[in-house]
Amino acid sequence: MSPIKVKLSVMNFLEFAVWGAYLTCMSNYLGKAGMGAEIAWFYAIQGIVSIFMPTLMGIVADKFIQPQRLLGLCHLIAGAAMIGLFYIGMTTEIPDKALFMTIYTISVAFYMPTLALSNTTAFTILKDNRLDTVKDFPPIRVLGTVGFIVTMWIVNCTTLHDGKLGFTFGPDEFKFQYTYMQFFVSGLLSIILFLYCLTLPQCKIVEKPKQTLTEQLGLSAFKLFKQRKMALFFIFSMLLGMSLQVTNGFASPFLTSFKSIPEYAASFAANNATMLVSISQISEALCILLIPFFLKRYGIKVVMMMAMVAWVFRFGFFGIGTPDYPGVILLFLSCIVYGVAFDFFNVSGGLYVDQECDPSTKASAQGLFMLMTNGLGATIGTLAAGAVVDMHCQWIDGYLVGDWKTTWLIFASFALVVAIMFWIVFKDPKNINKAKESQIVDANNPSGLVNE
Repeated sequence: MSPIKVKLSVMNFLEFAVWGAYLTCMSNYLGKAGMGAEIAWFYAIQGIVSIFMPTLMGIVADKFIQPQRLLGLCHLIAGAAMIGLFYIGMTTEIPDKALFMTIYTISVAFYMPTLALSNTTAFTILKDNRLDTVKDFPPIRVLGTVGFIVTMWIVNCTTLHDGKLGFTFGPDEFKFQYTYMQFFVSGLLSIILFLYCLTLPQCKIVEKPKQTLTEQLGLSAFKLFKQRKMALFFIFSMLLGMSLQVTNGFASPFLTSFKSIPEYAASFAANNATMLVSISQISEALCILLIPFFLKRYGIKVVMMMAMVAWVFRFGFFGIGTPDYPGVILLFLSCIVYGVAFDFFNVSGGLYVDQECDPSTKASAQGLFMLMTNGLGATIGTLAAGAVVDMHCQWIDGYLVGDWKTTWLIFASFALVVAIMFWIVFKDPKNINKAKESQIVDANNPSGLVNE
């Protein structure tokens, strides 16, 4: 691997390692710190800031600050805020909710734009070095998923008690996945990435044609709603996006809640929730490789339908799974199908937008796709999921206990209804065209024989 690709691989590793340190296990700490009722809002904030911050930072990167430098600056601010959360958690057993949430909001507001800035940096550096982005970027991006998984495992197994670091798979309330130490890991990695960005090659700002504010903000993409197929696609993207953050926010508290049940208290699943959930990310990395085959063979409608059905199984398996054998197999299966649920929707959806939109609107259309899924969809879905969880579960002695089976089956039912509606309403233009071509061929050659 060339030095440039190694540098970009390290950048991607750190970019997602920052997120993996707290995204799936933050809920466990929030519950113990008296903020269990606000879990949905903590995850919804990521969706809210995703509506406008990536666009604003994109404008800054286009006009004022080179993307690799802006990437570093955003991580410096996000990392400093995470260290602030660590300090608050270390000095206060029950933190002030308003202060804690404000500092958290600052952190994610500057972290979320880095997901796009890291891509912009990688693409620019690859092109400047005459490398093929289509061929060379996927292996670089996979290192990001590896980084996410590695920090999940670190916070899952590392303990800190009486000033001594430890490592265990067994029961231990001092694991980072339950404490404020997860924020320290995230903040430290963000600051390391800030310093690392100083070593990256320059991405010179290119003079671009003048654009209106509407075009700069990506609002011109909303004209795509005039096309029925794109309007339906974006609406269903939002509905499916409502599932995206549900398990990020509530999978770990659900699995950890089994520790409150004596027969499950010492089980691997109950004590290693973060590591178990990391199987989802491993599956995600592998499923990316399957997308080209399925898209080419079956088209976007079938591929997205597979994603929707996978969400039904993702939630359903959690609903009926248990930490003992054979129920634990269902928990593992839930994590495995996540790869199909996430990739076949997010990645395939992005490819569909790229294929169906005019070159002049492709960038803003991708922004609209992200807005509908990770912005509006994820925000609405997370808040709705929080309301459902609050109806059926409550925090008792640091565990979110209650009727989890009903909770997960409600989420599964929602995903099933969306899938059925999608199958009935959405038409794949390519499949329609193929059917028409087939009818024309049949009409011209009723016998079905090939003329030689």
